[in-house]
Parts: sequence; C-alpha cells; structure tokens
Amino acid sequence: MPGLAKGDPQGDRELLKGLIRERSFKFGSFVLSSGKESTYYFDGKQVTLNPQGAYLVARAILEKVKDIQIQAIGGPTLGADPMVGSLAPVLYLEGTDLKLFIVRGTAKTHGTKRFIEGPQLLAGDRVVIIDDVITSGGSIIRSIETVQEVGCNVVKVVTLVDRREGGTEKIEKMGIKVDPIFNIKDFI
Repeated sequence: MPGLAKGDPQGDRELLKGLIRERSFKFGSFVLSSGKESTYYFDGKQVTLNPQGAYLVARAILEKVKDIQIQAIGGPTLGADPMVGSLAPVLYLEGTDLKLFIVRGTAKTHGTKRFIEGPQLLAGDRVVIIDDVITSGGSIIRSIETVQEVGCNVVKVVTLVDRREGGTEKIEKMGIKVDPIFNIKDFI
C-alpha cells in the first residue's frame, strides 16, 4: 500500500502491548457475549478509545495490510467503531485514501436503511474486516457476509486480540486469512 510512513513497527507493537496489558484486561468471573464463562474479560475500547492506543492500533492495522491491494477497511459495530475512526486521520496524514465503513448489527429503520455505514462499497472491492477481539467469530462472520452480499471480496480479517476460542478457525474455513495483532498467549 503506497504512502505509508516509515516508523518503528516493533517499538509501536511493544507500546501497544503494554497499553493493552495495563488497560484492557480484567480478571475474575465473566460471561461473554457468546454466553461462555471466562476467567478474564478483554475490553478493547479501553485502548482503542485512548489517544495513544488509537494511534498505535491504526498503525498496527496498516502494518498488517501494507502489502495487499485493498479498497476498504471496516468492521462490526461496536468493536470496530473506534478502530475505523482512528484509521481515518492516520490514512489522511499518510496520503492513503481507503474507504472506511462500519457494519451495523441491524439495518437502519429510517433514512437509507443501510447495513453498512460509510462510503459506498462496490462489487469487486477488496476489503479487510477489523474488530477489537475475536472469540467465537460471530460478529465478524456477520460483517463478512454483509459485505459479501454487496459483492465485495474479503481478503483478510485483522483483530486486536484473538482469544483463540474457535472464531479464527471458523473464518479460515471460509477461505479468509485471520491475522491478529496479538493473541491471548501474548498476555496470559
């Protein structure tokens, strides 16, 4: 992907890892959105809504997609919302123009009644789906299917953290590579 500024991806990665460790993990007894019980909870928005964290997440995503030709990046609301928002100014500052989008859980009941918010995706667009965490993969798979209905080709999924609980395998069985920035073994 042309226009990406040179930086220190490894140094940025270590800073991001420290922020995630410090801000995003809680330990105890939790019920996840999948209904499963867990001894830890990952709250990615504690980092993706932090100025430094948002910037580092955007840079990490762009590092994951720099060598592939794409027209758009987006993902499911609410996990991807701050990530998509942080990508916009970083892309602008680096002189890169990509469509950014959010996939709603349900279509708007008024106005355009769209499932996908942002610049119009076109049939044939190559897109990357992003999210803050992947557990069972449900919300990411719904986003993949939604953009595929428009005719887009999902070429990769990038997540901030992969909990390694089966979601990656489900998506890869669909023929789509999952490339997490971190997996749970980086923290626990």
